[in-house]
Amino acid sequence: MNSYQKNPFLRWSFLRLLIGMPKFLKTWQVGDRREEKLVQHVLKNSSKGDALGVLQAIDEFAWTQSYLINVGDEKGKILDDAIKAKEPKNILELGTYCGYSALRMAIVAPEAQIVSIEISDANAKIARTIHEQAGMDGRIEVLVGAIGDDGQTISSIKDQYVSERGAFDFVFIDHDKKYYLPDLQALLNNDLLDQSVVVVADNVKFPGAPEYLAYMDDSEGKAWSTEKHETHVEYQNVIKDLVLVSQRIS
Repeated sequence: MNSYQKNPFLRWSFLRLLIGMPKFLKTWQVGDRREEKLVQHVLKNSSKGDALGVLQAIDEFAWTQSYLINVGDEKGKILDDAIKAKEPKNILELGTYCGYSALRMAIVAPEAQIVSIEISDANAKIARTIHEQAGMDGRIEVLVGAIGDDGQTISSIKDQYVSERGAFDFVFIDHDKKYYLPDLQALLNNDLLDQSVVVVADNVKFPGAPEYLAYMDDSEGKAWSTEKHETHVEYQNVIKDLVLVSQRIS
């Protein structure tokens, strides 16, 4: 990668995201159709059923065309390692966006079933198309909703998945940062998480999830055991980030 690609402040697509952040936080799309353009890029530059090829096409698009807010390749390796260590069978994801991280987890955990919760119907449709192209639509299910929607999504998860598969043994959190902690607590309070569940949280430093970080610090050695991974925000090497890998202590 050249210096232009590695420095986000030299990329218009990153600056466009910052400028449009108020709208993005309402719609969860940047507003320049980059998410739709990603789908076309993936369909054009990958073979149907080639999950690794689809993943590579997404990374290529994010590095060379338009910046994306998925976990990315650098932090994705931290997620990969956590998946390999846990070998989960029942994964829950909070925040689908365009389906990258769910696809990444499905590749690394070939025996797992994945449920991904996404608040944006437009993003959910994009993710489903990408998962179908990768041949993973049978193992990844994208639900439109939110953990904090007065119990509707939690009820759906309980009835459709937990009642048949059991509690989730792995969770990846990468949605609205202010909901990291309340959504985790809601999952715990509703007995949706396994006693030894592993929870990976992205963007804990940037944009930042201070309440979640404080909770894990306070719970260290008591309710949770956490590893902190210093890294960078996706698709650049200037802005620092922090990924937490936390295992519940039963």
